Amino acid sequence: MSGTATDPAPGTTSDKLSTPGARTRPGRLLARAAGGAAGLTVVAALLGLVRDQAIARLFGASHASDAFLIAWTVPEMAATLLIEDGMALLLVPAFSLALTRRAAGGHVQDPVRTLVADTLPRLSAALACAGGLLVWGAPWAVGVLAPGLDDPRLAVDCTRLTAVTVLTFGITGYFSAALRAHGRFLAPAGVYIAYNIGIIGMTLALHSVWGVRAAAAGVAVGSLLMVLTLLPTFVRLMPGRRGRRTVRGGGSALFGATVLAPVVLFVVSRQSQVFVERFLASSLPDGAISHLNYAQKVAQLPMVLSMMICTVTFPVVARALAAGDREGARRRVERDLALAGTVVLLGTAAVLGCAPRIVEVLFQRGAFDAADTAATAGVMRVYALGLLGHTLVGALCRPYFSAGRPTWYPLGAMGAGLLVTTAAGLLLTGPYGVEGIAAANAVGISTAALLMLLGLGTRAVAVRPGTVALSLARPVAAAAVAAAAGRLATDLLPGPVTGLAAGCLVVPLTFLLTGLTLRAPEAVHLLALIRQRFPHGR
Repeated sequence: MSGTATDPAPGTTSDKLSTPGARTRPGRLLARAAGGAAGLTVVAALLGLVRDQAIARLFGASHASDAFLIAWTVPEMAATLLIEDGMALLLVPAFSLALTRRAAGGHVQDPVRTLVADTLPRLSAALACAGGLLVWGAPWAVGVLAPGLDDPRLAVDCTRLTAVTVLTFGITGYFSAALRAHGRFLAPAGVYIAYNIGIIGMTLALHSVWGVRAAAAGVAVGSLLMVLTLLPTFVRLMPGRRGRRTVRGGGSALFGATVLAPVVLFVVSRQSQVFVERFLASSLPDGAISHLNYAQKVAQLPMVLSMMICTVTFPVVARALAAGDREGARRRVERDLALAGTVVLLGTAAVLGCAPRIVEVLFQRGAFDAADTAATAGVMRVYALGLLGHTLVGALCRPYFSAGRPTWYPLGAMGAGLLVTTAAGLLLTGPYGVEGIAAANAVGISTAALLMLLGLGTRAVAVRPGTVALSLARPVAAAAVAAAAGRLATDLLPGPVTGLAAGCLVVPLTFLLTGLTLRAPEAVHLLALIRQRFPHGR
């Protein structure tokens, strides 16, 4: 595969990234946007680790932490549905089309303002009602999520506190999609910094009074801070009222059942992997849900960083399809899959090689003891086997929904993956406990990724599955070698910090050298990414 993930598809850049007469190349602007957003994502991830460390230190892996994590299922689902996948898959193409129409001219009403006026008030009202229903039905929700809990009252209290995120995450997701379609990526990438600050602050300030309920209250406060982070930029980007008469109805089809249902059901089925995990783990001893959560949060950090590439280029793909440039969209998607897969495979190697040291350094203190470290590290290594599948699903769903027309195939693929996860979980949980649950997750999500890759070419963007597979085969081999080298390095040196430092040095070095030895072009692109913060190399 030639080119880098920063090469633009012809004619597909967003307004911010393709200003007429600008001297800076669009690829370089995409690169800078991705680099800046990735930097904020790293800061948010570090704060997320601090958040998890605070909860682990104060509550360990116990009934209290399990209760909070059951309640946190609601914000996790809301974040996926309303901030990342669901809202973005609906609104980024819609705003991209509105911007294209604005640029073409000839409209009495501004297409962007018409879209906002027709969708934002109705969406906010619907989400407010949904949040109120969750507060009322919290006991039923906890019973469904974790029927094995002996005493669900604490989980119910936490669920009611976190229910506000149904509204606040929806508004955050709406603002984020609008800003990304305009080519503004820094503010959306910064929302999780505000979110984690809210959780950390409330947990540390009030845990002695409210216990784990303080963390749930922090989720609510953090979600409000997310909205406030985006509001000023969103207001500045919206066209002024003077001289423009807005007619409602321009975006009425956006939330129609035929458009909304495939996206919502796809996201719900994807997030249902977590439901299956916590449902199965609720019947295991106290702490099982917490071990799964800590392992998943850390193991998925490489995926979060790799997905930033696809997040930045998603408006580019949407604008390409809106303009009929299917060849440009194909090149863009294939390059993104290759580079995102390479980045996540490097992270996978680090997790496989250094998991015990990572958990020991991050969490082993206070109520979180050595037994918790061993259990969490084991789960983390199994989870890592599914990271490539998670990344590919996240990257592939974007072109499926970029064309602006309903498509049910991604839901079918995710449904098949969820069935595999459920069946494997029922089979493996008994003999293998939490590691069996993690293995079921990896197998199920990898099944969904394979089905989505095979079906994309005939339904959305004509990617070549063989080309994508070949571009990932050599990084997979490099990841296997790097993981073995990292494990050896961490075991040879005494002390958790020293061992982890050695692993963090050996794994990327081995990965890159092995990739270069195998003549993997993605290794060269990764070197350019590290050296130049995503700029175009030519």
